Amino acid sequence: MAEQRLAMRTQFPASAESIKPRLKKAPEFPILEKQNWLIHLHYIRKDYEACKDVIKEQLQETQGLCEYAIYVQALIFRLEGNIQESLELFQTCAVLSPQSADNLKQVARSLFLLGKHKAATEVYNEAAKLNQKDWEICHNLGVCYIYLKQLDKAQDQLHNALHLNRHDLTYIMLGKIHLLEGDLDKAIEIYKKAVEFSPENTELLTTLGLLYLQAILAAGSMMQTHGDFDVALTKYRIVACAVPESPPLWNNIGMCFFGKKKYVAAISCLKRANYLAPFDWKILYNLGLVHLTMQQYASAFHFLSAAINFQPKMGELYMLLAVALTNLEDTENARRAYTEAVRLDKCNPLVNLNYAVLLYNQGEERGALAQYQEMEKKVNLLKDSSSLEFDPEMVEMAQKLGAALQVGEALVWTKPVKDPKSKQRTTSTSKAASFQQPLGSNQALGQAMSSAAAYRKLPSGVGGTSQLTKPASLPVEPEPTVEAQPTEASAQIREK
Repeated sequence: MAEQRLAMRTQFPASAESIKPRLKKAPEFPILEKQNWLIHLHYIRKDYEACKDVIKEQLQETQGLCEYAIYVQALIFRLEGNIQESLELFQTCAVLSPQSADNLKQVARSLFLLGKHKAATEVYNEAAKLNQKDWEICHNLGVCYIYLKQLDKAQDQLHNALHLNRHDLTYIMLGKIHLLEGDLDKAIEIYKKAVEFSPENTELLTTLGLLYLQAILAAGSMMQTHGDFDVALTKYRIVACAVPESPPLWNNIGMCFFGKKKYVAAISCLKRANYLAPFDWKILYNLGLVHLTMQQYASAFHFLSAAINFQPKMGELYMLLAVALTNLEDTENARRAYTEAVRLDKCNPLVNLNYAVLLYNQGEERGALAQYQEMEKKVNLLKDSSSLEFDPEMVEMAQKLGAALQVGEALVWTKPVKDPKSKQRTTSTSKAASFQQPLGSNQALGQAMSSAAAYRKLPSGVGGTSQLTKPASLPVEPEPTVEAQPTEASAQIREK
């Protein structure tokens, strides 16, 4: 038995584990992402202070090599408005992971928020090389190109974004590009496609409705330009049913009534427009014009002064103000206003003509002659640059002044268009009525809708604002119908 036991021991040797001592446990190395879950939890709960504490602890343990902690820290900085700090942290993430398109997108986003649009486009292009199927990169590139005023490239990128993935925001930006280009029809088409894609989006529906109203308003303004006031009012009636509190709409309606010589109705509509938009200088401008036409010079001064406060660089406003001051017998301030008008307006001959009339009436023939000669230069420049027909009242006044100053033989006017009704009105009335068409069609309607009928200043010879010049008429040949205007104004009041 003893021999068998010995044989068994020699046949089955002892295991190595029973002979070798047990090894020690391997040391634990820090895991860079072991607290990412906690950082994410605090971030989505918007518990940013606790999130920053965990991030600080994580970065200390990893010696600043935890990419996710840096990324979330940058997001928090951006939310807090520290854009530059967030940019630096996102750039650190891009260094730690240079093949990550998301990091480059965030770098570009921070550059965009800092107003560095060109640098943002460069980074977005680098991100696009890493991920060519990301619609967000194309969309943001398009937005950057819009700010760089490269609208063609912006359209290409936004179309690429829609090809990759359709989103409401991309449609909105594409529609804005067409509005910036003044192409209302294409903008409407884009918004129609957007509404078909997302019919529950109230912003898209509202914008599309406003564009349709804008198109109707633009059509009305074109008809108003050609003097079709009744047809224009029909169009405006459609808009009024949908947007009854639109300041541009009531401004346009008021100028239609002004064109129809219904001055009381015009003032009522313009007052409503002014109530809805008290800081709109064009409405104040029109109110001043209508009050000048009705010889209510104090009211005209009030509205024109307010318009100048909002638009201090427009010479025609100062000229109209000078006309009102002249009729209020404040000659000194009228001269100051004319001086400012001449300084600001370098192309409107009516400014110089009005100023020359005032100086002549004050006995300053030398100054009047200088202004008359300046007016001649502007008229000749206008005749060379375009085939304009000057207002007949302006031509008549210039001829009278030239005869009084014994100059003006060399000034050749274009053949004026005769107005058979002009003889039945006073000088000031004729001036105001001749101005009504360009004001109602361009300067007044410019405010009608910012993208439907953008403000466009007329060439100075076409019945400009100073066609209200005759209140400062020459004493050489007094007009026989001075009392006609109050009668006409009272007739308008009775009609209303």
